[in-house]
Amino acid sequence: MFTDKLKFFYLVIGIALMVLVANKVPINLGLDLQGGMLLVLEAQDTEQVKVNDDAVLGALAIIQSRIDGLGVSEPVIQRKGQRQIVVELPGISDPERAENLIGDTALLEFVEAEFAPMDAETLSTEEIKIIAGEGMRLARMNIKDNAGNIVQETPIFLGKTQLTGNDLSFAGPSVDQFGKPMINIEFTPEGTKKFANVTRMNVGKPLAILLDGVVLSAPRINGPIPGGKAQISGSFSIKEVQDMVIKLKAGSLPVPVKIIEKKEIGPSLGKTSIDQSIKAGIIGFVLVAIFMLLFYKFLGFISILSLIFYFFLSMTAFRLLHVTLTLPGLAGIVLSLGMAVDANVLIFERYKEELRNGKTLKNALEAGFQRAMITIMDSNITTLITAGVLFWLGTGTIKGFAVTLSVGIVMSLFTALSLTKFFLFSSLNITKIRESNLIRFK
Repeated sequence: MFTDKLKFFYLVIGIALMVLVANKVPINLGLDLQGGMLLVLEAQDTEQVKVNDDAVLGALAIIQSRIDGLGVSEPVIQRKGQRQIVVELPGISDPERAENLIGDTALLEFVEAEFAPMDAETLSTEEIKIIAGEGMRLARMNIKDNAGNIVQETPIFLGKTQLTGNDLSFAGPSVDQFGKPMINIEFTPEGTKKFANVTRMNVGKPLAILLDGVVLSAPRINGPIPGGKAQISGSFSIKEVQDMVIKLKAGSLPVPVKIIEKKEIGPSLGKTSIDQSIKAGIIGFVLVAIFMLLFYKFLGFISILSLIFYFFLSMTAFRLLHVTLTLPGLAGIVLSLGMAVDANVLIFERYKEELRNGKTLKNALEAGFQRAMITIMDSNITTLITAGVLFWLGTGTIKGFAVTLSVGIVMSLFTALSLTKFFLFSSLNITKIRESNLIRFK
C-alpha cells in the first residue's frame, strides 16, 4: 500500500516537473493557426541562364538563408514541380518587407563611373560616348533624406562592372561618424586583388555601387585600397541596411523568381481555428468521459485519469520536440486521443471476459492486459507505420499531422499500458473499491 502511494507520488511529481519545464518552451503554431504569409515563386529563364534543377535548388538555398536572416520562426520552404518554390512564413509582421527580401535577385556590382552633368538626361547616346567614353551608359543616383524620401536625382555615367557580390566574403551593418547606417564589406582574396587594382587605376574618380541595377552610392576613390575592406554608404534607413546585409550574405539568386501567388492569412482566422478546435476537443472529451463512466464505472474513471495524463504528456512532448502545430496537426491529436480511449476499452473488455470466466480480480486484470496488449500493439504499430509513410512522402501540414499522430500514439501506448495498469492494480489495494460492484461488474 505504502509502495503504491510512493510510486504515485513520484509519478505525479515527475510529470509535474516535465510539464513545468515544457511550459518554458513555447508551442510553435503553423501558418494556418498563427496567421502569416504564403508565397508561391516561379523561377524565370534569362538569356544567360535557363531554369534547371541546379538553378532552382540554388534559389531554394538562398531564399532559406534570407528568411533565416529575417528571423521568421518555423518557416516552410519547399520545391513544387520543376520551377516553383512554396514559402510559408507564419507570424510574419511585415509581409511587404518579406516579399521584397525573398524575391530580389540581390546582384551587387562595383562599376566604373563618371559624374554626369545635371542636364545629361537630354544627351543622346552618341553624345554620351563623346563625353564619357565608349561603353558608358547613363543612370541616376537617388539622394534620400533621413525619412527615406528621394530629395535629389543625380545623373551618373556607368561603365564596366569590376566586382560583384561573388567577390564578397563578409557583409555587416555599421554606422559612420555621423551615426548614419552603412554596410561594412570585406572581399575574398581574389576580390581584394580586383578591388585594389580598380581603386589604383581610378584614383580621383567615383566607383558606383549598384544593387539590382540601382545605384546605392558612388564614393570618390581617394587612393588605392589594398586591404580588401570597404563601406557602402548612402541615405539608408536601418531597415534598408539590415535587408541589404541579409541579401549580400545569402548571395544572388541564380535566376530571377516571380511571385505568382500570394496569400496573407490573418491572425484572427488562426485564432478562430484554435478556438473551434479547443471547443471540439472539450466536447469530444466530455462525451467520451460520460460514455466511459456509464459503461465501465470505476474503470471508466481510471481511463479518464489516464487520458488527462495523456493530454499533458503529449503537449509536453510537442513542446520539447518543437513540433509546429497546424490544423491537420490538431486533427492528429484528436485522432490519437480516440486511439488512447480505444486501448482502454480493449483492456476493460478483456478484463470483463476474464471475470466472467471466474478469475479473481487481480488475475482477471493481469490476463486482460496480456490479451489486450497484442491487439493494441498491432493496431498502434500499423498506424505508426502509416504515419511514417505520410511523413516520408508528405509535405507541409501533412508532415505535421504525421508527427502529432505519431507522438499521440506513443503517448497513448504509454498511458494505456503503464498508467492505466498502475492505477487499476493500485486500486485493488483499496478495500472499498475491491469489494464494490464498481470494479466487479455484477
